[in-house]
Amino acid sequence: MIGLPAGTRIWLAAGLTDMRRGFDGLAALAQGALEQDPFSGHVFVFRGRRGDLVKLLWWDGQGLCLFAKRLEKGRFIWPQALSGSVVLTPAQLSMLLEGIDWRMPVRTTQPTLAM
Repeated sequence: MIGLPAGTRIWLAAGLTDMRRGFDGLAALAQGALEQDPFSGHVFVFRGRRGDLVKLLWWDGQGLCLFAKRLEKGRFIWPQALSGSVVLTPAQLSMLLEGIDWRMPVRTTQPTLAM
């Protein structure tokens, strides 16, 4: 994904979204359901019913950008809430887009202490 400016917030829309929606439909969801300005420069993330597709909506200062990712295997981890939003860090967004459980990441190796 394109590097985001410092201070950009990432809003994850809880619940399911109709993935047939495009720029205008997702912007309306960001404004109505999430109560956020879609032209604020923040990123809004939406997931479909099957869970293998996400769409990200972002205003880059010149226009709306719409990014989509579909996993060939597995599902994107999503909050159990039916409505509302969750704020993610850029690191959590990276994990989400890789199909990693961003809510409880587990370190696979223990760091060694240098003495």
